[in-house]
Amino acid sequence: MPKKAGATSKGKNQTKEPETAPPAAGPVATDPKGFVTIAIHAKPGSRQNAVTDLSTEAVGVAIAAPPSEGEANAELCRYLSKVLDLRKSDVVLDKGGKSREKVVKLLASTTPEEVLEKLKTEAEKK
Repeated sequence: MPKKAGATSKGKNQTKEPETAPPAAGPVATDPKGFVTIAIHAKPGSRQNAVTDLSTEAVGVAIAAPPSEGEANAELCRYLSKVLDLRKSDVVLDKGGKSREKVVKLLASTTPEEVLEKLKTEAEKK
């Protein structure tokens, strides 16, 4: 039976609360499947690997490898695995294989807060 215009349902909660927390603002977030993702602004061809800056959009990472044939992408994953104390196989490039704007997915169980803290520590070393 169709509802009448203006009729309200009795006894039901009218406000729906979100089931999950809103995504964290910043470069480190959690994807819908529960993996931690990091937005990266890659700077290939640098003298050495380093986290250069942390902004609200992305983490700036200088990579000491040329941007050809995926060398910089492999070096980026290798460097991030070292910084975050993860296995190399737990750090995979999710998006941006041919772009400077990349998204890296962490397959290991970690929290965005832990990752952000380690990246901040590495950025302060320079």
